[in-house]
Amino acid sequence: MYKSPMVDRKPATRPARQELGELYAGVRAATLRLLEPLSPEDAVVQTMPDVSPTKWHLAHTTWFFEAFVLKRALPTYRAIDERYGYLFNSYYNAVGEQFPRHRRGLLSRPTLKEVVAYREHVDRSMQRVLGDAPDALFEDVRFTLEVGLNHEEQHQELILTDIKHVLSTNPLEPPYREASPSAPGRAIALGWLQNQGGVVEIGHGGDDFAFDNEKPLHPEYLSPFSLANRLVTAGEYLEFVEDRGYERPTLWLSDGWALCKREGWRAPLYWGKTDGEYILATLAGKRALDPREPVCHVSFYEADAFATWAGARLPRESEWEIVARTAGAQGPGNYVESGALHPRALSSEPSADGAAQLFGDVWEWTTSPYVAYPGYRPFEGALGEYNGKFMCNQLVLRGGSCFTPRRHMRSTYRNFFPPEARWQMSGIRLAR
Repeated sequence: MYKSPMVDRKPATRPARQELGELYAGVRAATLRLLEPLSPEDAVVQTMPDVSPTKWHLAHTTWFFEAFVLKRALPTYRAIDERYGYLFNSYYNAVGEQFPRHRRGLLSRPTLKEVVAYREHVDRSMQRVLGDAPDALFEDVRFTLEVGLNHEEQHQELILTDIKHVLSTNPLEPPYREASPSAPGRAIALGWLQNQGGVVEIGHGGDDFAFDNEKPLHPEYLSPFSLANRLVTAGEYLEFVEDRGYERPTLWLSDGWALCKREGWRAPLYWGKTDGEYILATLAGKRALDPREPVCHVSFYEADAFATWAGARLPRESEWEIVARTAGAQGPGNYVESGALHPRALSSEPSADGAAQLFGDVWEWTTSPYVAYPGYRPFEGALGEYNGKFMCNQLVLRGGSCFTPRRHMRSTYRNFFPPEARWQMSGIRLAR
């Protein structure tokens, strides 16, 4: 019979009420700071169906607390406008109907100023819950509050992802803001970390917060494998491009090849050429391609084609997790707090027994389909729609990105997107 090798794992302590109050204020303020470099006009644009206007993100994250916390915890709560529930509900069918996603950019009203006022209205009522609600009532909504905070951190990342697409389509090429300076990068040789595999435990088993799709902790068997010690660089991907990687169908999965031809892909999203040299769009504006930095904005299809070209493959999510766990539940990395807002080149060699860039920089595609773990149980009630209903036709990505808040990341965290998605900060780590 299988016996867990990790039975000594101790549950973490849940945050105290005061700590949650401080966290709520900090998360909400961090979202508004993302708005500071933008004009009101920037905040209403939707450039494709997957992109939502910044204004909508601000309102939706506010609606979440209103719909799932305030209406349960404060019987006397009154909404500014009950119609906001229709406009800013994303996909919770158990709560009500939703305004079509692809038309969010048509919502000139409520104005950005009115949306900010909506946030302030909800925040005042949330302070009553956080500060004055009886203990029993607070405990009743505590978990939903934690979900809401993690949900808002997800949307902070989406705000940056979406506004990058919005600004990149503008012929004036406006930057979002200047990037923070970083140490000069180095060209680091690709190395391989050997792992003997065997029966391992995957998933979240502690008492601290995790999404339902990260649970439960469960055994899996891994064949021996090797994982690259760093991410694939833009320079390495450029070699693939110049070796006619986008013209060779034998490198591609069938659906990916058909999409590549139909969309006219010739390089990652945001790459372009000026006077024969590759440039790329960043949140700090356009600049020359740095061959040492991690490649990003590639679809699963492009990542898989590159891996085939390189004589390797993409990792399974369990392989990634078992290696990442050695860096701790929340490893060091280039998160949004660095101010870089772009993947950074390595400035030093990875340690001989560890992989670099596991956390931050770019979300790493895996070959794992986004499905439920054995024993999966969705959140109760309407929150059960948060993750489970998307467990079809999506692939798992791991590790976070330079847009991810560090507090939000865990070695068990499972992001997921359809294989054609490119506008996310998605990159490549090889396995074999």
